[in-house]
Amino acid sequence: MAEKLKEQESIPVSKVQRAAKFISTGAKVGGNYVRHYAKKMVNPSLDKESLHQSNAEDIYKSLSQLKGSALKVAQMMSMDKNLLPRAYQDKFTMAQYSAPPLSYPLVVKTFQKYFGKGPEQLFNTFTRSAVNAASIGQVHQATLDGKKLAVKIQYPGVADSVSSDLKLVRPFALRLLNMNEKELDHYMEEVEERLLEETDYLLEIERSREISEACSHIPNLNFPNYYDEFSSERIITMDWIQGQHIKEWLETNPSQESKNQVGQALWDFYHHQVHNLKQVHADPHPGNFIIQDKDVLGIIDFGCVKVIPEDFYKGYFSLIKKDLLIKEEELNEIFYGLEFISDQDTEEEKVYFKGVFKEMISLLGKPFHAERFDFADDGFFEQIFELGDRISNDKMFKKSRQARGSRHGLYINRTYFGLYNLLNQLQAEVETTKPDWLK
Repeated sequence: MAEKLKEQESIPVSKVQRAAKFISTGAKVGGNYVRHYAKKMVNPSLDKESLHQSNAEDIYKSLSQLKGSALKVAQMMSMDKNLLPRAYQDKFTMAQYSAPPLSYPLVVKTFQKYFGKGPEQLFNTFTRSAVNAASIGQVHQATLDGKKLAVKIQYPGVADSVSSDLKLVRPFALRLLNMNEKELDHYMEEVEERLLEETDYLLEIERSREISEACSHIPNLNFPNYYDEFSSERIITMDWIQGQHIKEWLETNPSQESKNQVGQALWDFYHHQVHNLKQVHADPHPGNFIIQDKDVLGIIDFGCVKVIPEDFYKGYFSLIKKDLLIKEEELNEIFYGLEFISDQDTEEEKVYFKGVFKEMISLLGKPFHAERFDFADDGFFEQIFELGDRISNDKMFKKSRQARGSRHGLYINRTYFGLYNLLNQLQAEVETTKPDWLK
């Protein structure tokens, strides 16, 4: 797929260059609004679809040239389906697979810096073009002594521009996400922390090994080996996992049994991480999974891992208990602990927000309340989107003076939404296991 996109000779690296790119995009988006309203004067029935379309085009184009955190935020927004108008979702979903790749001389430069040699001196063969380009790095295929390898190279400047990029993304995010500033800053702090970790490839290798080993007993999962002698802070070399992305695999028309097997492996993988390891692969977008022969699921990217604090874990999952048989004062304690309510709230706000979060969590917890759950049920997803729409347009939320919910919840919610979404794409029915204390 990456071959079809024009390669990029350079990435704007300095703060000034990157800021200029954001400003020019802001001006384009402003121009799109002006054009839209001019057309609307002539044609009052014009809806915002074409405006969203042009904005999405322009924003995606500039984010994909900047790469890094800016593109990553677009990718996260596209996963949070109820946050964005459809035009943005469609465009930003591309960030999961296909950013314009870097040209070969830039790749060689990165190798020279870390190994003092070009890739062709290290491997028997090395593809000059990227086989896959995403938000933080791109992947090339190499061979060495008969082994097929995947070599992931981080884009230059990404690690150094995380913080400044996120500041530049703020005005877009405020406009697109319909959030107040306090809420957004709360959100951005957690995003920044994860993104900085994601640019540290040595940390990624360490976590990949740790989680792969801890999950090696789970049936129908496969993890690559990692090669330290060809890896550094900005380069990762691992086994090439042969197979198809979920979308391609579904086009081969697999049986329901196959879909259930892959879905079950996914569920078991996440169950073990969340409830037993208390750290989780928090980036369940389709680009991170490969389906192999015999319906085995290959896990290819551990860049984003969220460590779950014990007190957050206890509070969050006790709300998922089926009948929520928790005494009122215990419930209040959990709501305070998870930062859904605070002492600044009026009584009316406390009642309102407790109601909303109970509803939200019981909906998220629905699959946990059955022995098996059929994720092909689109009605369940409609309910989730409806609730999201209703909340984001509610006056109480809009005028809230503070961010709602612990920042740890951001990646845990994202993990479960992402997991449910994947299972829905697979149309899988799975046995929804849960820890004993939740039964």
